[in-house]
Amino acid sequence: MKTVTPVALLHMCLCVTAAVSGSGSTETALTAEKGDVAILPCYTLGNVTPTLTSWIKNGKEVVKGSIYSPSPSLGGQRLAVLHDGSLNIRAVLPRDEGTYLCSSTLPGNNTFHARVLLQVTNGPENVSLSIGPATALSNGTLFVNRGSTVSFNCSGSSYPSQQLTWAFRGAGSSNQSLASAPGPWLDFRIHNVQPSAQGVYSCKANNTVSLQAANKSTELLVYYVPDRHPECVWVLAQDPSHVLFNCTWFGAYPAPKLLWGEDQGDQAAGWKGHVYKSEVTESLSVVLNRSMLEDGQTLRCAAHHPAIAAGKQKSCSFNLKYPYPKGEPMATALEGSSITLTCTEDVSIPPANTTWRKGLQQEDIIPGSKYVLTEEGAILKLTIHNISKDDEGVYFCRSENPLAVRELEVYLTVKNSSAYTGGVIGFFIAALIVGIAAIVAKTIYSSRHRICLGDGFGRIEEDQGDVLSLVESDDEQIFQDAVPRLPPITNGLSTTLVQIHRIPSSDHEDTETADQSLQDDTVRIETSADLVTF
Repeated sequence: MKTVTPVALLHMCLCVTAAVSGSGSTETALTAEKGDVAILPCYTLGNVTPTLTSWIKNGKEVVKGSIYSPSPSLGGQRLAVLHDGSLNIRAVLPRDEGTYLCSSTLPGNNTFHARVLLQVTNGPENVSLSIGPATALSNGTLFVNRGSTVSFNCSGSSYPSQQLTWAFRGAGSSNQSLASAPGPWLDFRIHNVQPSAQGVYSCKANNTVSLQAANKSTELLVYYVPDRHPECVWVLAQDPSHVLFNCTWFGAYPAPKLLWGEDQGDQAAGWKGHVYKSEVTESLSVVLNRSMLEDGQTLRCAAHHPAIAAGKQKSCSFNLKYPYPKGEPMATALEGSSITLTCTEDVSIPPANTTWRKGLQQEDIIPGSKYVLTEEGAILKLTIHNISKDDEGVYFCRSENPLAVRELEVYLTVKNSSAYTGGVIGFFIAALIVGIAAIVAKTIYSSRHRICLGDGFGRIEEDQGDVLSLVESDDEQIFQDAVPRLPPITNGLSTTLVQIHRIPSSDHEDTETADQSLQDDTVRIETSADLVTF
């Protein structure tokens, strides 16, 4: 509680006092806050002490006192007249506000009148602020997500009036005024809030009469995450059965919580697999060995952050696979030539280290003029120059990743060049013989219905133009009327009818002559199992 006098108020800038003189009277304006002690002056023009002083408010006397017996107020001990005639009001209340008239009797029966205007101020009080939609942390700090719309509300109460102001202090600004207006409340909004809006926000209320001020502040953080998913990579260790998996997710504020684990279910419903490692960081690594890995296993790095919307998932993963080298299991080469063995491995995760090895002991192949290793993406080629019998044998395409080792076995056969040449020639001759036989057989078959007969010495009479035709039973019916039937078998031998057709020398030969020739040239052939006679 403080005492308010005209002098004190002037030094504390709590009031404005104006005094006018004339006809023995003054007028004073005085301001006091609720709860203070206010002293209202009466006679201030000299050092004379009034003998009697009375105070009237709103036409009603509230207190009276003299130099000899200062009187307490009629309403109790809060109001009293001091020896110099001033009115003392303790614990000022809002109802004490008003216009007070002072009447003092000076020595010599002179009268002095004074008017005092008392204004009671209150506040600012009940200053509050709200920022939303926002989430409160355990220490009271608020945070919002980048890109959202944030509303700010400031309120307070002051009497008789107040001015409200929103102020901001951030990394790049100090006490920046965002909005200001008189009244009981003040609102403003920030659309698409960005990290630059992160800082301390203050709601300030200023009593425009008493110039008393009050404020309330809170810190606002702007959380954000990158649009991309975390990045997962592997780094093979010196020991091929170990692998380092690393997960990074830069650009989030504050730092996210990264988690490496085995994925065994729907990540939207929560983590359901074994967790290998978890930490609040932007980069998380975990080293696993072959005993912890298996074919078809899924390893996932999940990022957890307050700014990630519900139901969303930010993660990266690997679906582990055994190596599987592919190629031809057999190869053949000639001595002195060159051959290239090819092996492809493109399915393993993490990628396998693929090498060529020789012999059952799987000796390392040292590249040089004899052996040339060529890598084309997932294809690994081994070229062997100037092949000899020493190069014959088994070769291994060996693929190893942290999960397992898999091998492709290739057997190389080396042949002598002369043996190879003889084989080629023999094959060519055999093919030639088979081809000739096929041609002869086809020719004979196509001419099977025509057989030319000669004389008894195997000669063909060119001028006769005789043709021997063997006809089947259905064709024999055609010539039944023209050719006489043979007599029955007389000597126990089979008899075959042979018709000899003479080929006419001219197309205009008479038909009867041709028929006669047929009758004349009909002969009987008697056959036995081994002999045919004419």
